[in-house]
Amino acid sequence: MIAELKSAGKEYQTGDQTIVALQPTTLQLNEGELLLIIGPSGSGKTTLLSLLGCVIYPSQGDLYVAGQHVNKMKTNQLAKLRLDTIGFVFQQFNLLAPLTAEENVAMPLKLQGIKSSEIKTRVSKALETVGMSDRRKNLPKQLSGGQQQRIAIARALVTNPKIVLCDEPTASLDKNSFAIVMDELKALARQGKSVAVVTHDPRLQKYADRAVEVKNGLVMPLAIQEVNFD
Repeated sequence: MIAELKSAGKEYQTGDQTIVALQPTTLQLNEGELLLIIGPSGSGKTTLLSLLGCVIYPSQGDLYVAGQHVNKMKTNQLAKLRLDTIGFVFQQFNLLAPLTAEENVAMPLKLQGIKSSEIKTRVSKALETVGMSDRRKNLPKQLSGGQQQRIAIARALVTNPKIVLCDEPTASLDKNSFAIVMDELKALARQGKSVAVVTHDPRLQKYADRAVEVKNGLVMPLAIQEVNFD
């Protein structure tokens, strides 16, 4: 187990109204598995991902990531935990346009204060892992959607995180790019990482080890064969 929610929920106060974004939830992220998180828009999926990614604190209950009690951490400690433990992969890639592929991948290591020589080695390895070494000098605008997503995965991997969180990582990809990206995410799980994927894409079902559904802020476990993307 790498992360755990224990009756953790999230509420927001708007004036005198309380909005429940996520009801009290108990959920574990385990190393070596790919977890699908499905559900309609506004269901609480993003809130769940934000909690697991240590972007927000729970309003109630407890959150543990990499053996640390997130509730009790200061914001600077939380930022370090995110940087060292969690890799994020987004639907829109979120690459920095003025930077080359290798410069984008190097960014988290620079934030960690890693030496230049080690950055070069780790960036090279990350790009090789996703089959993008030959594109390391390209700007994002010179890459296809699938190539940009693979660079984004390399950036998520370069810090050797325990958790990889993906928000609709295949939504902008064609069939060939989809298969490459999902094979890489599945391989990461098999290497011992915990990979969680928020998705509306039924093609991901065959790659999953486990699935949960979020409806009206409530998280429910699903057998893979019960997953319904309608």
